[in-house]
Amino acid sequence: MRHMVAAALLFCGCAVSFGETGVAEYPSIQEAVAANPGRMLFVPPGEWRLSEPVIFRGEGGGLYGHGILVQEDSSQPILRIDGAANVRIENVTLARAAGAEEATAPGILVENARDIILRGVSVLDNRAREGAIEVRDSAGCRIEDCEIINYQRVAVDDRTGPGENHYGYAFRCIDGTGILVRGGVDLSIANNRIIERNLLPTREMKEQHQLGGLTEGKYPTNPGDLARGVVERGYVGNWHQGSAILVTEPEKSRHVRVTGNYIENAAQGIDLHCDYAVVSGNTVNHGMMGVKATHGCRNLIISENLLTHIDLWGILLNPGAASHTARGAEGEQPARNQNVDGGTVIANNIISDYGYGHQYWNWGGASKDQGGSYAFAFFEGQLPENPPLTDVIVTGNMVYDSGRDGVLEDGELATPGPRHRWAVYVGPWGEGKTECPTCPRGLHFSNNLFHPGSQGVSNIPLEP
Repeated sequence: MRHMVAAALLFCGCAVSFGETGVAEYPSIQEAVAANPGRMLFVPPGEWRLSEPVIFRGEGGGLYGHGILVQEDSSQPILRIDGAANVRIENVTLARAAGAEEATAPGILVENARDIILRGVSVLDNRAREGAIEVRDSAGCRIEDCEIINYQRVAVDDRTGPGENHYGYAFRCIDGTGILVRGGVDLSIANNRIIERNLLPTREMKEQHQLGGLTEGKYPTNPGDLARGVVERGYVGNWHQGSAILVTEPEKSRHVRVTGNYIENAAQGIDLHCDYAVVSGNTVNHGMMGVKATHGCRNLIISENLLTHIDLWGILLNPGAASHTARGAEGEQPARNQNVDGGTVIANNIISDYGYGHQYWNWGGASKDQGGSYAFAFFEGQLPENPPLTDVIVTGNMVYDSGRDGVLEDGELATPGPRHRWAVYVGPWGEGKTECPTCPRGLHFSNNLFHPGSQGVSNIPLEP
């Protein structure tokens, strides 16, 4: 018989009984799910070994409890929600078996689903290029109070292949994403902890794994229009890839809330390619970038975030290669909607301890002039056809020069002085360029406190 644990609660003065159905009475968790469609299943403490993912389809159901699901197959997700609705996963822990931590699949994969709740879930050591939690083409999903620890791995970023006109090369890197959303609508990512402790972007790690070195891809190397001499050098500096939180597919993803998350040791803290997003109350502690919005991001609120120990860009906005204007139908080409960047408010954020992260040596600290190190960066388009970034309000923000107070670095007093070149940079990719047809337009600055960088507060007058 199915194991039932009786319980009671007091409701309107009456004792109401309910059953607690557990997975322990079945040969496997998947069989428990199949036998109890639409029901929540209790996972008691202990390890539950898997060789295939636990899969949910249909309406309702889910898992809760304090057990640990351990996936022994590194090529498989640990848990999959496929074409389902109203599934809840609460408080369980998901992990990879020893020796299978470097994976080629997400930890949790949610696909073509709606109204899914992941709450209080821990995903440990899902070291993959895919997301520790990955959501694809889904609506109404909530990822709240979850913990993701050690989600990155050493990998090859392969940018070769048919249709690749921009890069055309492959390189060794650190890669992987904590929470990855592709094509999400009405999405909440709130109060999660996303921390990488295994792979830090140090000089020693770079040398150990030859990070940044070009290598063979699936297809022959064929440099594209954004290769910029990479093949001649045989090396790229952006070998720390991935994001703690990434929301992408900019022409699909919209109405997104990224709030109250704590992120530590990320390449890109929060990376957005979407419209109608609120990014508020997050902490990014140590990262190459804090918050980035590109490839067609319209109508964003980026507010009250605390960004510390960032080494390249604190907050970055620019039109990426995927941005474009609207177009009517022409011959065999269908009509397309606009995918532009702008209509954004950046308010009440603090950027502090800039340049005191793990990878300043690879960016501003790589040259005496601190080239490229900007607390706020607003760039031109990646391609000449990208529409410019327009209509941005920047108000009530602070860039604090921590170096002036005397900061310890590796147990020694750091050299005094700011580690950002400019608190605000607006313009082309590369300060030496004289023409900038897609440079940002309609930027409005007011009531900010920007401690000057080594070259000053900004490379342009900051007009309100």
